[in-house]
Amino acid sequence: MKNFLLISTLSMLSFSAPGQTSDRILIKNATVIDGTGAASKPGTDILISGGKILNIQPKIQDSEARQLDMTGKTIIPALICAHAHVGTLKGTTATAGNYTRENVLAHLKKYQDYGVSAVLAMGTDRPIIFDNGLRDSTVAGLLPGARLYSAGYGFNTPDSNPISWMNLLQRPKTVEEVAPMVAHVAKVKPTVIKMWVDDHGGNAQKMKPEIYKAIINEAHKLGIRVAAHLFYADDAKLLVEAGLDIIAHSIRDKVVDDELLKQMRKKGVIYIPTLALDQYNFVYGDKPSWITDPFFQASLEPGVLEMITGSDYSTKIKFSSDYEKNKAASKTAFINLKKMNDAGVMIALGTDSGAYPIRTQGFTEHLEMELMVQAGLTPMQAITISTKNAARALRIADDTGTLEKGKRADFIVLTSNPENDIKNTRKIEAVWKGGKAVSKGPVLK
Repeated sequence: MKNFLLISTLSMLSFSAPGQTSDRILIKNATVIDGTGAASKPGTDILISGGKILNIQPKIQDSEARQLDMTGKTIIPALICAHAHVGTLKGTTATAGNYTRENVLAHLKKYQDYGVSAVLAMGTDRPIIFDNGLRDSTVAGLLPGARLYSAGYGFNTPDSNPISWMNLLQRPKTVEEVAPMVAHVAKVKPTVIKMWVDDHGGNAQKMKPEIYKAIINEAHKLGIRVAAHLFYADDAKLLVEAGLDIIAHSIRDKVVDDELLKQMRKKGVIYIPTLALDQYNFVYGDKPSWITDPFFQASLEPGVLEMITGSDYSTKIKFSSDYEKNKAASKTAFINLKKMNDAGVMIALGTDSGAYPIRTQGFTEHLEMELMVQAGLTPMQAITISTKNAARALRIADDTGTLEKGKRADFIVLTSNPENDIKNTRKIEAVWKGGKAVSKGPVLK
């Protein structure tokens, strides 16, 4: 009966009453967390028209609007993921062959079901989303699912045999090769340019400083920001000095010092911690508490649940030579996130979801917020990081990221308030996009 009533309520959200021609919708009596960092506001109304918020305050009167009473519900802005990947996952595989229009759209729909309204794919996209206008159509809201922003084709070190879904990366051998490669990527109008500056635990060549400095300089000449995949604090210092705009992963080898924090804040460097990535590197050695949760399981590609719950998989993880190293890296990432936040560095939500099958899309964004709180942030800080700050990272904050007058009506309706328990962001009753209810969440759909 409970599910029937919920479905009936959500059906009412999607259709106007007979004879009603106005597109104005008036949400009444909700508790609103607007994403600005302000405390939740009970008894708040939201007036929507043309997909945007016309007004947001208590006791709005509008005789033309269709009214929806949301007493007992909490509304937060839709989440925005500033580091993700789309199109490459299918089943237990991550390959270039999976990258089709249908698969990209399926992944964007999955993100939407979890209340994620926009994602930035970090450097592993393929021509199909640019050549046929797919990326631009999603950004314009013309297709179902989250809006897709892209870093185009990322930069990495030379590799004669790259894994297939990274085989379109730019791999300059010399500084002279950088400028034409940056110009090539610039043609697809990327939100940022992504580069990998890491030795992957000593298993790969690290990008040379003269190469990444050239990438930053050439990108900045064209007005494009640069994000870096990294691991080490020393690399972060050199990159920030060279003008890097976004650190796309946690610093995990040691605790950051005050000088780096000072420089990052001074230069406005954005920090994307991707805490969940490090958790996934070791957590399946045991049985995480959420592994039986339908909210988690609904995010998995077919076959992945069976893979990660198999005894062979957990044994392989737990007895890996990297197991303790990965746990230590995760602990350091938690410490550095708290230090970054306390120092006033801008933090933005990003998860690296969609890169590999265990980095599941949608659920991981909610897990990331839980991990932020475990690292010492408040639930309200985690929400602001995942909405307002992530919108700023994508440079779309004029349109979305907070629930304010004039912005798009992109939000999540929750049955419980996450202000004191961040896991309540998973209690999704409805997802709204552009002033319309588009999903009942990942479990009911």
